[in-house]
Parts: sequence; C-alpha cells; structure tokens
Amino acid sequence: MEHHHNHNHNHSHAIASVNKAFIAGILLNAAFVAAEFSAGIISGSMSLLSDAGHNLSDIASLILAMLAFRLAKVPPTAKYTYGYKKSTVLVSLLNAIILLVAVGLIIAESIHKLRNPQPVSGGLIIWVAGIGVVINAVTAWLFIKDKEKDLNIKGAYLHMAADALVSAGVVVSGIIIMLTGWWIIDPLIGLVVAAVIIYSTWGLLRSSLRLSLDGVPSNVDYNEVTRAIMSEKDVRSVHHMHIWAISTTETAMTAHIVISQAGRMSDVKEHLKHVLGSLGIGHVTLEFETDGEKCGDKNNGCAEYSEI
Repeated sequence: MEHHHNHNHNHSHAIASVNKAFIAGILLNAAFVAAEFSAGIISGSMSLLSDAGHNLSDIASLILAMLAFRLAKVPPTAKYTYGYKKSTVLVSLLNAIILLVAVGLIIAESIHKLRNPQPVSGGLIIWVAGIGVVINAVTAWLFIKDKEKDLNIKGAYLHMAADALVSAGVVVSGIIIMLTGWWIIDPLIGLVVAAVIIYSTWGLLRSSLRLSLDGVPSNVDYNEVTRAIMSEKDVRSVHHMHIWAISTTETAMTAHIVISQAGRMSDVKEHLKHVLGSLGIGHVTLEFETDGEKCGDKNNGCAEYSEI
C-alpha cells in the first residue's frame, strides 16, 4: 500500500514538475519576444523582427503542448472512452508542422537577404541573440529529463533547443559582421541553421504522423510481440493483432489467440499481459479461441500474421 502511495506521489510530482516547466518556458519566451520585437522596431532590423515572429510560434507550440498534456489527464466519459489522450498525438503532429513552417519562413527570409543584402548592426544582434541563447537553452533544459517519456515534451525540447541553435547562429553572424562587415553572413548562417532544424525535427514529424494514423509506436517491435505470444506454451497461432497509441505515452493492443487447451486460458492470459507490459504495451485486450473454432470476424477472416 505504501509502495502504491509513493508511486502516486511520484507521478503527481512528475506532472506538477512538467506543468511548471511549460509555464516557465511560456513566460520566459513571451518576455524575450517582447524585448526582441521592441529592439527590432527601434533598430529597424528585419532579422530581429523575423526571429521574434519565429519565437512567437514557439510560444504557441508550448501552449498547445501544455494544453495536450493537461487534456491527457482528463478522465474518460461515455462519449470519449479514452478521455482526451489522443489530443497529445494530434498536438505533437501540429507542433512538428508549426516548426517546419517556421523553418520555411527562416529559409524564405534568408534567401531574400541573399538577393537583397542590407546593413545590420552586429552589436545589437549579438546582445539580443545572446539573451535568446540563454533563455532558449534554459527552457530546453527544463524539459530535458522528461523528453524521452512523452512525444509532446520531446517536441517542446526540440523547439527550444532549435531556437537556442538559431540564436547561437545569429550571435556568430553578428560577430563576423562586426569584424568584417560581411552582411551576407547573416542569411548564410540562417540557411545552415534551418537545415539542422529540419534534420532534428524529421523524426518527430514521422513519429507523430505514424501515431495519428494508428500505426505501431516506434518503441514497440511488432515482430517481437508476435514472437513473444507464439513462444507461450499452448498458444497455436495469433491473428487480428492490432497495436496502436492511445496517447504519446500509452500503447494499446488487441489480438485473437488460438490455444490448444481451453482450460489454460486464464493462465495464458495473465502471463501474456505481463509479457506484453514488459514490451511497452499497457492496455491489452485478448480474445481466445480453440483449435477448430470459427473466428467471429466475417469481414477479415482469420488469416494468421506472419513476420514482416
């Protein structure tokens, strides 16, 4: 009982910690956007104004991620039997798209500057972007310990880490501009940073798109699950096996399993649920059949799954 209480306490503490990280990240970035926008207006710097717009999109992403994180804790209802857990998947997909759109804007702005180079103040760029490096790095650090536990938290971490990288690139360009007067460095570094962001975001987009289409989560190996079921004593075959994500942290599975002895059904079920839990599948629904029994699914038949 004490172990269960400690588990709930630790879980509640983890939720509160992530909530605080989201709120702190939103407030820090909102303050920075306001300062960067003001500096851009005063100096007439388009690079600062465009970067402020990019950071504004990150605030929207953080708000969405925090909303999804909270919606995932809403209990199920008669109309939403899983609650709103799927919103975490949809938001992670939306965040990946927002980040790629922001990268597209950076690329467009950089190409425009390559064609029409304009004088900029290296000193002002260094100071403002330097503050951006610190704020974005601190915000990314807030999410670093939980980033592998949830796709939305990973998305928030990638957003902030990417922004820190963007700001670091801007600092480097500001230093080079101060030393050499080569204004063209600014858009060139922008393009390099954009390429790095695309590379780091592609995995997030692919994972969230797969989960939104009810694909098998990347942390679950379909063939390994099949082998684990087939290695169980008295199991003859498995069919109609479906594995999908309820949320960015929870995986469900249903399957029809043919066993040789009906009397072993309870033992096989309990052991399989334990084995599948160790493979990352927490919500398991199994339907058992015996040799010669006809499958109830008339539409799909009872073809057995082979390794793919």
